[in-house]
Amino acid sequence: MKAITLAKAGGVENLVIKELPVPTIKDNEVLVRVKAISVNPVDAFVRGNEGALKAILQLKEGEQPIIIGWDISGEVVATGNAVTQFNKGDEVFGMVNFAGHGKAYAEYVAASESHLALKPANTSHEEAAAATLAALTAWQSLVQYAKIKAGDKVLIHSAAGGVGHYAVQIAKHFGAYVIGTSSAAKKDYVLSLGADKHIDYTQQRFETVVTDADIVLDAVGEPGHLDRSLDALKPGGRIISLLIHFDDNFNAKAKTKEVYAKRLSVVSNGAQMADIAALLEKGDLHSHVSHTFNFDEMPLAHQQVATGKTQGKIVVVV
Repeated sequence: MKAITLAKAGGVENLVIKELPVPTIKDNEVLVRVKAISVNPVDAFVRGNEGALKAILQLKEGEQPIIIGWDISGEVVATGNAVTQFNKGDEVFGMVNFAGHGKAYAEYVAASESHLALKPANTSHEEAAAATLAALTAWQSLVQYAKIKAGDKVLIHSAAGGVGHYAVQIAKHFGAYVIGTSSAAKKDYVLSLGADKHIDYTQQRFETVVTDADIVLDAVGEPGHLDRSLDALKPGGRIISLLIHFDDNFNAKAKTKEVYAKRLSVVSNGAQMADIAALLEKGDLHSHVSHTFNFDEMPLAHQQVATGKTQGKIVVVV
């Protein structure tokens, strides 16, 4: 099979296509013929950062080949002896083995059945691959940890991005009042997702516009941004951070305000993927794929995601 290996941490020139054996599956795994792969900011981060590469992929000493990526959609071509949820021929999607060595940049991937869900028939492989890590991050942030409910006022930063565009739609599905931040150029797009209000972060300080949010989802890595998000919360609110770890000053301020604060590290979860699949099937959730690349164009996909300006998602077709 063809696979994109990482020769070493560094630039996109280290992404190298090689011929490798098809993976051997364990009893609890299925073999997926991959049709589409989603590329996330974390992919570019681990590709360029040796410490992150070892930590997030949880590599053993001297482990080779290194194949990054976690987000796939494709067809089951073989099942392990203990697999009960899927059969040969099923179309599935999911985030495989995150954190860990997912090995998604390949024509065939061995995946635990507990990390996958059936792909809805009304959703393309490209749209399904997109709705994996990013959609799971939004789901785990809002549903699992923030306990979103009807009537909540939810502030979503970077609402036009990968996680953000799913978060807006998931929050609306649960009956929340949604405020999304983005640049002015993306205002119409954010509102088209269902957001009730838009804030242009280049023109307004969001914490002066919103001071009584029940939930804030903060996917911004700028210094001081998290403290500003805390100011936008009502006492007793919930804040989920995707990038910034909490320091002592933040923790003290959050405690004084009786705020629930969570630094999220998304994890593979097939049951939650099935929840996402149900929303896709009902039409309550849509993937916006703004850039599609061929398998041999993976370096271009990485260069695009590294801009930090992508609207929606980036997908690679296998």
